[in-house]
Amino acid sequence: MNKAYYILLASLWWLGLSPPRAEAQSKNEKPNVIFIFADDWGYGDLSAHGSSWIKTPHIDKMISEGMDFTNFTVNSPVCSPSRVAVMTGQFPARQSIHQHFQALKAHQNRGMPDWMDIEDMSMPREFQRAGYVTAHFGKWHLGSAPDMPNETAYGYDEYATFNGSNTIDIPKAASLGVEYVESFIKRNKDKPFFINLWLHEAHLAHFPLEKFMDEFGNLDEQKQVYASVIAEGDEAVGRIMGLLEELGIEDNTLLVFSTDNGPEWEGNEDEKKHTGDLGYGKYYSVGETGGLKGQKRSLFAGGVRVPFVAKWPGVIPEGIVNETAVVTAVDLLPTFFEAAGIPLPDNYQPDGQSMMMALKGEQFTRQKPIFWEWRGGENNDYTWPSLGVRDGDWKLVVDVEMDRYELYNITEDWKEEVDQAENNPEKVEELLILIEEWKETLPTEPRENALSSARNREIKKVEQY
Repeated sequence: MNKAYYILLASLWWLGLSPPRAEAQSKNEKPNVIFIFADDWGYGDLSAHGSSWIKTPHIDKMISEGMDFTNFTVNSPVCSPSRVAVMTGQFPARQSIHQHFQALKAHQNRGMPDWMDIEDMSMPREFQRAGYVTAHFGKWHLGSAPDMPNETAYGYDEYATFNGSNTIDIPKAASLGVEYVESFIKRNKDKPFFINLWLHEAHLAHFPLEKFMDEFGNLDEQKQVYASVIAEGDEAVGRIMGLLEELGIEDNTLLVFSTDNGPEWEGNEDEKKHTGDLGYGKYYSVGETGGLKGQKRSLFAGGVRVPFVAKWPGVIPEGIVNETAVVTAVDLLPTFFEAAGIPLPDNYQPDGQSMMMALKGEQFTRQKPIFWEWRGGENNDYTWPSLGVRDGDWKLVVDVEMDRYELYNITEDWKEEVDQAENNPEKVEELLILIEEWKETLPTEPRENALSSARNREIKKVEQY
């Protein structure tokens, strides 16, 4: 350091001020990006969102130091397609991914591939090409087949996962995932990095830690287990924030927290233990939507509107609750790319748009409709819609035959309680046309290069006859 810098330090000390973070400021050309994606949390599963019994002090702190978006939705009410939307910046139906990856026969019955296409857009691969070191820790669930590609095929320098290459044991997923992240950040703090930390919490089975069970011992049994699981995920967020501050790189890091879909439905007394392992079962799935209609597997608000919090000191204003910006999961890829100065490839068309203006506290106007497609609904009050679209203030959900639908003005009716279809037939017809036009752009069959060798052999055998 030169003499002038020491004089500055002495002057600041005399005035009782802190020195500037020169190291962080010098790296602003390539900010770090960390995306923490939890599993099956409801919009109301944060104490900052009104829960009276769940405690999330670390995410609440992140909100106080960043921005909380109330109008964020994911692009599927279940895991795998929701994550494909994040990874590709496109609606998952563009790869015929309609439900979660499970087994070859299930994929075949659902008209799905066996994994996310490695030849398509992959967010981490573009970060890698731009000079970033990349890592994925925690849940994967972007394919299911014996011969599916591993995580490096998608652009990761390092990975440790479950529901993927299975290098992490699910009962230890949160603690191990964070430990991997902490090690990766410490080793790469002087390089630009991109990290996905995809938490297991609060997916089934639940594996609450004893320290949190003790902390929530005043609650009834169901809430005690669920609050403990959420607390472990919240602690993971706190550990990452603490490390970034400790290393002096938080000012140069865009940190985002969200979750893949709404909360799981509560089970009955017979579902206390999760089938096949020692974890707690569906009986303890008492997550909160904050009063929104529907839950996981539903295209209503409770299934797709989830927490979304972003922090980037000096870029994102502190303590802002953004109630106006209509943003969604396919917006993350173009947003992260803009933040990192990564151009979109010439032959790539995102379904989302960058929300950097919103992150900076500026006026953000959505230019593109948001579409949903989900093939797993049941004929009940909440999971019957198979298609949906939001355009402007209006959202339409539709069944698979396109003859049952409900229309909501989201600006006036945030919880989707009053069906406006009967009073607005022209708006219904307009949005039905939008859905039909969108469906015409989608594939009718899964891509061959995303099918397992067993599936391809079966297809060729059928073609021979």
